Amino acid sequence: MAGVELIRISGGSRLAGEVRVGGAKNSALKLMAAALLAPGRTVITNVPRITDMLIMAEVLRRLGAQVAFDVGEVAVEVPDELGAEADYDLVRRLRASICVLGPLLARVGYAKVAHPGGDAIGSRGLDMHVAGLERMGAEISGEHGFVIARAPRLHGTKIWLEFPSVGATENLLMAAVLAKGTTELDNVAREPEIVDLAAMLTAMGARIDGAGSGTITVEGVDELRPVDHRTVGDRIVAGTWAFGAAMTRGDVTVRGADAHHLDIALDKLVEAGAQVDVLPDGFRVALQARPRAVDVVTLPYPGFATDLLPMAIGLAAVADGSSLITENIFDGRFMFINEMARLGTDVRTDGHHAVVRGRPALSGAPVRATDIRAGAGLVIAGLCADGTTEVSHVHHIDRGYPDFVADLRGLGVTVERLPAPPEDEFRF
Repeated sequence: MAGVELIRISGGSRLAGEVRVGGAKNSALKLMAAALLAPGRTVITNVPRITDMLIMAEVLRRLGAQVAFDVGEVAVEVPDELGAEADYDLVRRLRASICVLGPLLARVGYAKVAHPGGDAIGSRGLDMHVAGLERMGAEISGEHGFVIARAPRLHGTKIWLEFPSVGATENLLMAAVLAKGTTELDNVAREPEIVDLAAMLTAMGARIDGAGSGTITVEGVDELRPVDHRTVGDRIVAGTWAFGAAMTRGDVTVRGADAHHLDIALDKLVEAGAQVDVLPDGFRVALQARPRAVDVVTLPYPGFATDLLPMAIGLAAVADGSSLITENIFDGRFMFINEMARLGTDVRTDGHHAVVRGRPALSGAPVRATDIRAGAGLVIAGLCADGTTEVSHVHHIDRGYPDFVADLRGLGVTVERLPAPPEDEFRF
């Protein structure tokens, strides 16, 4: 079982070489949900081989779809008649599965979806999803842990989001494509994954304007058709390797991701002293000296991604000087700070701010992954530590990083994945 495994890293290693990034997890999962909007066979290529994809596949199967994986792709065969209930045992494990709410309501006129789970990184309510769908004519209630939505047919309207939520933008966009009339979504998320979803929906026959800007306009159509679509490269995995190169004073070429999707993050690495070269299919990051301290503030795209905050903390931990790291998206993102402190990081938190005083090197220790990105960040930090670091609960990492250990080895790291020793049981 992945949940009882750990990753053991030998410190003092620098990342050097080339690594290829696959499709974005945060896009592929939503593209699978979007396939529900059209009967027939939709094929999504460049998909990551991660456990979250398997969970989403089972969500779709229980709704009546047939899902088959092949090398780097997933085929979703959607029936004319869909089920409408997404069960708690799956939704609790994958927050992204809430994105079936919009497609089901648009296609079936009814949806019963369990309240989501996912990473324990703070409060991420569904208020904006619900408010937007209600403005489109849905009747929504909560019963026994489920969101229950009804609408014979949604209608176009104007919706303003209080915050540019990625999940709310995706759900409302997928609901609007089959609504009657025109829907204007204002103050929406602008992430590349939103643009990718809109591109697939447009290929399916949707009429969408403004994806990637703060306002999206959707003219509803009566039906959509299945398509083949290639998933955008994963900017967060790419950013993880970029920060890893700078933290370990390495030299890494990342392929398969668009460097412009990481403009702010790569600018921060340049500010820290790294050399960054933009390539047609990726970028290269190299740094020989100790990185300089830089301040980081997470913001909605195109700002610095919250998913890269653990890597920013890691960079600050070994940088020359003090860094102020500010988290503005998720109130629980600093949960992993105690684990970084176990590695010797000099860090103090105050609300959504963290002050990190850099040290020349960290100290290897056993630590625990608390979520996907924290887990990857702890492994990279372990490369900057004296001695051996063991990161447990690596099933979290599996949810976002396919072949993580193999990629590390390919970049010259001494690393192994092992069964974790059993915990002692104390009982009366």
